[in-house]
Amino acid sequence: MTKYELEYTFNTSPNLLYKRLSTPEGLSEWFAEDVTLRRGKYNFVWQGREHWAFVVQKKANKFIRFHWEEDEDQDIYFEFRINRHELTGDVALMITDFAEEDEKGDAIDLWDSQISELKRAIGL
Repeated sequence: MTKYELEYTFNTSPNLLYKRLSTPEGLSEWFAEDVTLRRGKYNFVWQGREHWAFVVQKKANKFIRFHWEEDEDQDIYFEFRINRHELTGDVALMITDFAEEDEKGDAIDLWDSQISELKRAIGL
């Protein structure tokens, strides 16, 4: 697995963005068809298939890191990190994820598409 990072700029507050990244309601708007939280685990649904993840680390309005339950490698995760550039005040969303080298391009295309949905959900 290869780790990669993506950066997207948003014209919104870190608080509003964090809610879309960390709550079932917010994630359901752009990331998955349905998201629920049960007993501390997130259930993401795509095309009728459930995928469970749990939060490894988080800090309100800064970052949240998820680990897929079925992934045996504890060093594999996906993370949303919010940075505010000190000089410009711009808000950047940094995404860290992992993919097989030959699937990395498709994974990046999928993130680009998902982030377009997130921006639409926010009204940008």
